[in-house]
Amino acid sequence: MTLATYISDLLYRYECVIVPNFGGFVTNEISAKVNHFTHTFYAPSKQLTFNANLQNNDGLLANYIASSENISYSKALDNIYKEVESWENILKNEALSIENIGTFSINSNGNYIFEPANTINYLTSSFGLNNYNSPAIKRIEYKQKVKQLETIAPVLPTKESTRKTPAFIKYAASAAILFALGTLGWNEYQKTEYNNLVAESEQQQQQVEKTIQEATFVIANPLPAITLNVTKQTYNYHIIAGAFREPLNAEKKLNELVEKGYNAKILGVNKWNLTQVSYASSNSKNEAINTLNNIKRTISKDAWLLVKEY
Repeated sequence: MTLATYISDLLYRYECVIVPNFGGFVTNEISAKVNHFTHTFYAPSKQLTFNANLQNNDGLLANYIASSENISYSKALDNIYKEVESWENILKNEALSIENIGTFSINSNGNYIFEPANTINYLTSSFGLNNYNSPAIKRIEYKQKVKQLETIAPVLPTKESTRKTPAFIKYAASAAILFALGTLGWNEYQKTEYNNLVAESEQQQQQVEKTIQEATFVIANPLPAITLNVTKQTYNYHIIAGAFREPLNAEKKLNELVEKGYNAKILGVNKWNLTQVSYASSNSKNEAINTLNNIKRTISKDAWLLVKEY
């Protein structure tokens, strides 16, 4: 393998790979983007840059080469120096192309100019995602065509055409007018009847509501009032089985202890936002200590005593 291959392997796992006496390759993660002019979608990737000031050996590249080729660390470091010397000799006369990394050249000031290669995406989470070109969506604009209506001159009846109108047409026209008037009258009648029914129903409903509001219910033999005094039972000593970040885990522990016969309960959330679950609680300090010692011997050495009123 060449030095370029080892650098490429490490760029998948690390954000910076330093080549001693040459410089460091630094990656920066960039999100997905789209080129609206070429209609190209680009997957998330690592942007590769070069920093000539990072030349101190951090041991990452040399150790990787030594373990891969089964050679000593010093031998791997010598191989790196030889490869770097070869790169510098090439750059004196022409541009240097490093496979899957990029191209180097030297400007008039003697500084390195680095052009990264775009053939490999070093972001492992984007493995298998390639650039995608999508054709532009053409939206067809439909223009409404206005149809021009031609003006038609009305035909006025003449005396001759009036005299030639058949009699049955006159009778048919008269019948149509009478039918229309009769239909209109019937519709108005039905509408009036419907309105009268609605008004009558509303009046009856109002009367019923008024009767209900005025009604008075009298119980001849009322029952005597009962006063209940309920005293909340509190305890001061609690044998703690555990404190849980997730309330669901506290519920599971509670069910587990109840199945084993313990009078377990959830005490609530403490100041560290942990839900506490107890084996049992008591108002007697001696009873609580005896129960705790028994649980430590037989069930769990992690049980402990909490003194607080619950």
